[in-house]
Amino acid sequence: MGRLDTLREFNLLSWMREERQSRKLILVIVFIALLLDNMLLTVVVPIIPSYLYTIDDAAANMAKNHTTASPHTPSGTFQTIVSLYDNSVRVTSGGPMDSTPIPLGQTQGVSSSTSALTPHNSTQPDCPKADDQLLNENVKVGLLFASKATVQLITNPFIGPLTNRIGYQIPMFAGFCIMFLSTIMFAFSSSYTLLFLARSLQGVGSSCSSVAGMGMLASVYTDDEERGNAIGIALGGLAMGVLVGPPFGSVMYEFVGKTAPFLILAVLAVLDGALQLFILQPSKVEPESQKGSSLWSLMKDPYILIAAGSICFANMAIAMLEPALPIWMMETMCPRKWQLGIAFVPASISYLIGTNIFGVLAHKMGRWLCSLIGMVLVGVSILCVPFAKDIYGLILPNFGVGFAIGMVDSSMMPIMGYLVDLRHVSVYGTVYAIADVAFCMGFALGPSAGGAIAKSIGFSWLMTIIGVVDILFAPLCYFLRSPPGREEKMAILPGEAEREELKTEF
Repeated sequence: MGRLDTLREFNLLSWMREERQSRKLILVIVFIALLLDNMLLTVVVPIIPSYLYTIDDAAANMAKNHTTASPHTPSGTFQTIVSLYDNSVRVTSGGPMDSTPIPLGQTQGVSSSTSALTPHNSTQPDCPKADDQLLNENVKVGLLFASKATVQLITNPFIGPLTNRIGYQIPMFAGFCIMFLSTIMFAFSSSYTLLFLARSLQGVGSSCSSVAGMGMLASVYTDDEERGNAIGIALGGLAMGVLVGPPFGSVMYEFVGKTAPFLILAVLAVLDGALQLFILQPSKVEPESQKGSSLWSLMKDPYILIAAGSICFANMAIAMLEPALPIWMMETMCPRKWQLGIAFVPASISYLIGTNIFGVLAHKMGRWLCSLIGMVLVGVSILCVPFAKDIYGLILPNFGVGFAIGMVDSSMMPIMGYLVDLRHVSVYGTVYAIADVAFCMGFALGPSAGGAIAKSIGFSWLMTIIGVVDILFAPLCYFLRSPPGREEKMAILPGEAEREELKTEF
């Protein structure tokens, strides 16, 4: 028995050693990391606008109560007495003679007992008026959503070169730790400031996970077609997170509360961290064998900039929708809380379909063409969103938006690695930091600028602006049809090519 146990232990250790080198397991880890990151990214989409409006509305009602009640009435001790004679409510303190009549139409929010006098409140969903308070939520929610992408935008230029120096494993695990802390903060934060801090902290964790994850995949899948397939599968994890996040958040928020969805995500994050510890061994420093091109030299490459621009503007469309669409629905459609998240399901499902189809198909039909069609489709779909009259009218436009962004992402993410192979040194951390910067610029500028635009000129004009921008950018994808390699570049511009070679060597 002792020998049999020893043999089993030896086989288990051998299996563990072999599986650590498996490309498929690395793909699974990156898939799960992107899934959880984007679940946390989108689970707040239906929760935060409604939650912040509830907080602000309660504060406004409390302030109104202080001004409405008698100066001699201590706050929190008044009672309301309905007078059927003159249709007024008398706010009284402890004494029976101390009362102040208030017209019945002005007593909403004074006491929960008066809600029984307005039957429509109990049978209809919450219908906030399109007043200044609700319009101001556009800016607050937009800034909160944009904080994550802004911090990620700042962090990415440091994470890319760091992965070249110490490898991908340690930044990947650091991203898990930071995201876990951010999730716990979301669960127990009850003020705008703490929610803003939690969202910003998530940006640091996302930067580590996405840059290290994509770089790791590009380094283990060296064939261009295999790399495209692998990145398409990994983006499927991103799509699953975007798909599950909004409905999961809205249903849990409606029926359980704000804390529950974040605690569930925290448990899933712990499982992902355990898998990373087991497979990646993040205590080991594994620098790249060759020095990659500098961030500046990659940023000057016009082909990389076009690919990054496609990622940025395509994702900016959905980034503008996330904070503005729930508030616009609250103004025009009077939805239930769970419907605020369900509205994004068509976009999430179609993104998942798009990334899986075009991860394989884009290599055959041409990634430049796939991206060009996707950009046009994003623009047309976004232009159709304001014409929806109810939640069912949002299904087709949102489906088109998600499918088109899936086309762009599954085409441009692999082409970033291909451009580095073709025109620079095959070290991928920095170029995927640029790709993530482009993604983050869309999600930073989208909500922050989108919230202000929606407040000033309206939701319809906001959709028109980003739709037209996407359509106008689309023709630039044609230049990615056959980008010149490094040898061709040296033949055309020998002086510049020699300078780039010297920069790469030193």
